[in-house]
Amino acid sequence: MQEFNAVLELLAMLATDIRMLALFALLGVAAVSDWRSYRIPNWLTFGGACFALIYVTMAARTPASGAASAFGGLAVGFAAMLPFYALGIMGAGDVKLMAMTGAFLGPQQTLMAVLFTFIAGGVAALAFAIHRRRLVHMLGNVKATAQGMVISTIAGMRPDGRLQAGQSVGKLPYGVCIAAGTVVQVLAHQLGFV
Repeated sequence: MQEFNAVLELLAMLATDIRMLALFALLGVAAVSDWRSYRIPNWLTFGGACFALIYVTMAARTPASGAASAFGGLAVGFAAMLPFYALGIMGAGDVKLMAMTGAFLGPQQTLMAVLFTFIAGGVAALAFAIHRRRLVHMLGNVKATAQGMVISTIAGMRPDGRLQAGQSVGKLPYGVCIAAGTVVQVLAHQLGFV
């Protein structure tokens, strides 16, 4: 019964928190868009980030602390995903979506959301490979990519995580993973688990 009451309190809190409602709605639209077209629109990420920066700044006790939180979260979300974009593993829309998410959450909670997103991405990649009956192929790609990156780093060359089209197991809409990981992290945070 206590768990049920905690869930009801959580739902009531989320229903009255404009910031979380807006974040969840934006993540939902991004996930559907990425699932359907493998694209996350700029109007969504930039519009969402602008809304978060303004709202978090104005809703905080002091505008300076709100701005620091919003801009800090945006920077953390961007910096956490940028290396994967540079290696060709992730698209620019995914980086912008995580930066937008960070503007809503602030720096500390964004780090946890990134961790939850990576977990969701790993689970989704395994499920995707199993569904396509290409798990062994995927694991071979991971091994070859990791070895190539280590060798490139040792040789002083820029690592390249890209695979040729024929080697790829398929394209994963990572916006879905960002949405799932962030929602689970926010709910876990509100329930006091993280």
